[in-house]
Amino acid sequence: MVSNTSKKVYILGITRSGHTFRPSDWAERLAGVMSQFRPGGAPTGRHLAYSPWCVPSSVNNVRCVVVHEDLRAHHVMAWDFVMGFAKDNELQLHIGAPPHMENHPHPKS
Repeated sequence: MVSNTSKKVYILGITRSGHTFRPSDWAERLAGVMSQFRPGGAPTGRHLAYSPWCVPSSVNNVRCVVVHEDLRAHHVMAWDFVMGFAKDNELQLHIGAPPHMENHPHPKS
């Protein structure tokens, strides 16, 4: 059986060169754009709420977005957008359980 954590991708706010990604609220902005992609579709007449498939978070004080692979199954173009964002901005990706930050150097400012 596949664990629930193996279906998650962590987009870290650290570039491949080790720098902190800016702006500092990038994770909330990305998750906000993705908020309409959720089980049952976008809610109407309600306040903004993040999709359970794309949630801003942090790991050891490093901002990240946790993307669940169910997003790909339900909205492949939304998945491609998020993964394209990570690729275009050279952000580090970690698949599965939350990354151990000793494997990722502390970001350079």
